[in-house]
Amino acid sequence: MLDHIGVNTGDLPRSKVFFLQALAPLQIGLVMEVSAEQTGAHDHVGFGKHGKPFFWLGNAAPLSQGVHVAFVCGERAQVDAFHAAALAAGGRDNGAPGLRPWYHPDYYAAFVIDPDGNNIEAVCHLPG
Repeated sequence: MLDHIGVNTGDLPRSKVFFLQALAPLQIGLVMEVSAEQTGAHDHVGFGKHGKPFFWLGNAAPLSQGVHVAFVCGERAQVDAFHAAALAAGGRDNGAPGLRPWYHPDYYAAFVIDPDGNNIEAVCHLPG
C-alpha cells in the first residue's frame, strides 16, 4: 500500500489550480502547502482528504512527465465529473469515461493529460 506519491511540475501555481479543479469532484482538495524555506529545498502542495495529503506536487527538477496516477472513485458519476472538470481546467482528453472490460468487467475510468504531460485517471471498480 502506498502512503503518498509526488510528481514534479514545471509550473507549480498552474498545476495547483489544475488539480484543485480536476480533483474537486472526487472530494480531494488542497490540505497542505510546504515552502522551500521549510524544507530547505523546494515548494510543495499536498492534495488529499481529512487533512492527510497523499498526492503531492513539487517544483523540483527533473520535471515528471509520462507518470500515470489513478484516483479511486466511489461511483461512476465521479469519474464523469472528474473528466469534465479536468478538461475545463485545461487538461487534454486521453480517454473518455467508460468501461475498460479488459481490466475487469466493472472497470469504469476516464483519463486526462495534465499540463505537464502526466496521465491522470479517475476509476471506479464498482458495478454501475
